[in-house]
Amino acid sequence: MKKPAIKPKNPNFSSGPCSKRPGWSIDALSGAMLGRSHRAAPLKAKLKEVIELQRDLLGIPADYKIGIVPASDTGAFEMAMWSMLGARGIDVFAWEAFSNDWLKDITTQLKLDDVHEFKAAYGELPDLSQADPARDCVFVWNGTTSGVRVPNGEWIADNREGLTFCDATSAVFAYDMPWDKLDVTTWSWQKVLGGEAAHGIIVLSPRAVERLESYVPDRPLPKIFRMTKGGKLNNGIFEGATINTPSMLAVEDCLDALKWVEHIGGLEASIRRSQINFGELEKWVAQTPWVDFLADDEAVRSTTSVCLKITDDWFEALPDADKTPFIKSMTKLLDQEGAAYDIAGYRDAPAGLRIWCGATISMTDIKELTPWLDWAFETARAAA
Repeated sequence: MKKPAIKPKNPNFSSGPCSKRPGWSIDALSGAMLGRSHRAAPLKAKLKEVIELQRDLLGIPADYKIGIVPASDTGAFEMAMWSMLGARGIDVFAWEAFSNDWLKDITTQLKLDDVHEFKAAYGELPDLSQADPARDCVFVWNGTTSGVRVPNGEWIADNREGLTFCDATSAVFAYDMPWDKLDVTTWSWQKVLGGEAAHGIIVLSPRAVERLESYVPDRPLPKIFRMTKGGKLNNGIFEGATINTPSMLAVEDCLDALKWVEHIGGLEASIRRSQINFGELEKWVAQTPWVDFLADDEAVRSTTSVCLKITDDWFEALPDADKTPFIKSMTKLLDQEGAAYDIAGYRDAPAGLRIWCGATISMTDIKELTPWLDWAFETARAAA
């Protein structure tokens, strides 16, 4: 097959850390306050600005607490689980790598006993209607490693007694989140915002704050997980006084990304960009015989971390041990050509491709990527 003539201007289709916003350059960080204490008033003001800009753009209720915490989304979600789970029974919905990690942590690290597991294979969702309003509920909104997302929050009871714990790291800024259904929500700047890694966001509803102040888990908590002092919420964490030292370079980068979202029209525009990018890839999948979505049900397909499976008879006849090496051959070709970087499926997922379609990606780049995917498949197959 002839090599395509045009390449994407931005070949960064990684699902995390994700592409920077269009037009980004290192000059965008020139206002960073480096070499100073993050406890100083001007720096705390920048951290507070990150918190309040996200509140405003995402429509997070005024009585919800928003904190900047260590260790990206993983740190934020672990902090929530270790600090709050165990007060009542837990329903865990797991259908991809990270939700399975949370299940493993709950059962093997926290060693909690009253756990109901609802599992599904990659590309599918468990039956969410099985959630018991009397129990806590742990789930991801968008399965970054499976290309499957929760379609809505209607399955979450308004009069629930338990708390909902939602890992929303590749969902926030790509979907309109139902905050009234979410008690503990976490994400990182490195996904839809295209920010830098290592910093997480945790959002707590008033009910989650009540849990923190009324429940003391029977296990030691590392310093970076502690959100209370003397039995009361440590409000400083949610006012810009972080638990450990943040990178003010990363903070400046996050502010740049948030102001870009504000500039393009806010959350509605950010969501629309993801949908348009996904739509362009969807058109190509519909007319391409060798590929399909990993998620068969279009109602639950992610519009950010889009996971694809190869349906060509030749590929399906390969031994399983040869499928991942073939994908690596495809992605190596694309990498060498500078046409697409880092689009192999997640290591624990079925062998396939994963293409980020979040807001920082341009629809034109998606359109120019697709002929290269055809070329890489044909070229790798011919060499196999």
